[in-house]
Amino acid sequence: MAKRKHKNFNKDRKTLADSSAPAPSLYIYGHHAVRAALGNPKRLINKVFLTANGAQELAETLAHLKLRPEIKKPQELAALLPSDAVHQGMVLECAPLPEPDLVDLAASGKLLLILDQVSDPRNVGAILRAAAVFGAGGIILPRRNSPPPAGTLAKTASGALEVVPLVTVTNLARALETLHKAGYMSVGLDERGETLIGDVSKDRPLAVVMGAEGPGLRRLTRETCDMLARLPVADDAGFATLNVATATAVTLYALKAPA
Repeated sequence: MAKRKHKNFNKDRKTLADSSAPAPSLYIYGHHAVRAALGNPKRLINKVFLTANGAQELAETLAHLKLRPEIKKPQELAALLPSDAVHQGMVLECAPLPEPDLVDLAASGKLLLILDQVSDPRNVGAILRAAAVFGAGGIILPRRNSPPPAGTLAKTASGALEVVPLVTVTNLARALETLHKAGYMSVGLDERGETLIGDVSKDRPLAVVMGAEGPGLRRLTRETCDMLARLPVADDAGFATLNVATATAVTLYALKAPA
């Protein structure tokens, strides 16, 4: 199959197969996100935009990768991005990372996270960071109503987007069934769960399902899970919910901690 042609600075990086429709360009910005993307050989980079200070900071990395940045003023970088973006003098225009197949992801046997309509890119980015810290094998999201793997999500993930696989699926319930066939037990985090998260059996690979803040797990997702579990909450806490990213970090810690 013919290979798509790219700029010379990508000649030592992984190329993507030609297709009828080119992959859309995404923007990654911010110090940690940009450095991690530059260090990921699977990340196909189209353009590098830097301020003079950013170019100086990344000079060694750019020379090693044979990348030629376009030097711009801070306001020129800001014009490429949403108004609330904090670029820190570094912006990449790049292609999305290739997605692994769900069956291949399940073959790892590692703990997997499933996000049921978690649409805030900052929450997904923070969940990526927690997944990287606690060694989760990947994150599964619905194709609809999920944020793009770039921009605010990448900035918040602080580099974790480059190391934690993301898989988007059309139907979460069917994805759960695929994981069940691969030997996984699915655990939905729900405040009505009868089991504390720390008491969940770890004798099978786990797929943990986190719902959106407010509505929580959708009915079909909840009914497809093998079991529901809850976080331990103080009797006098006054409320029983956490930010979904915080709840995910607590859940991962509880499931990764020694019995």
